[in-house]
Amino acid sequence: MAILDLDHINIRTTELARTQAFFTEVLGLTVGWRPDFPFGGTWLYAGDKDVVHLVEVAKPSLPSRGSALDHFAFAIDDYEDAQRRLDVAGIAYEPAAAPDGGIRQMFVTELNGVTIELNWRPPAPG
Repeated sequence: MAILDLDHINIRTTELARTQAFFTEVLGLTVGWRPDFPFGGTWLYAGDKDVVHLVEVAKPSLPSRGSALDHFAFAIDDYEDAQRRLDVAGIAYEPAAAPDGGIRQMFVTELNGVTIELNWRPPAPG
């Protein structure tokens, strides 16, 4: 067996509509096909790939930051546009930069306490 790729992440939420709005309106994912599970939820897509699964629950979960699974990361194509979208939405973020790699980062914690790292990499030389 070999791991081929990260398939998706799953977020449990008591506020499905607000969580979906964050991922669609701020981060630009789109709502797409989801199996007819017997519980509420939404699958969110980057292009034709489902990358975030939202599951509606009755009780809030604990935040991810500081837990064994601290955060997950998305690669982004436009750092300034991501900053603008977060600023317009009034969502706080922590800017950072990876040493010696030119990678610009932002850490965002969404309303369910899940921390998301947004990574912008400079174009390859040549």
